[in-house]
This record gives sequence, C-alpha cells and structure tokens, in this order.
Amino acid sequence: MDKTKTAALRIFFLILGAVFVIIGLLDKEYINVLNKAVRICLECIGIG
Repeated sequence: MDKTKTAALRIFFLILGAVFVIIGLLDKEYINVLNKAVRICLECIGIG
C-alpha cells in the first residue's frame, strides 16, 4: 500500500473509533463498565 492509502485508512479508523466512543457515552455504557469494575475490585480484596 502506498502512503496515501495508509494515511486515509488510519484517519478512517480514528474517526470510526471516536464515533463508537461517542455512541457508548450517549448510551451510558460507562455506568455498566464502572459498576462491573467496582464489583470485581471489591471481590478481589474480599469485601464483596
């Protein structure tokens, strides 16, 4: 592949990743991730 195709592909995936992050934030998925992380941490140290 030449440099322009590689650069275009990188930009495409960067934008695609940003779109998925925004969708996750709008869907409030970070709340589920945070709850699971807290639960795992509490189980790990023996409180949960």
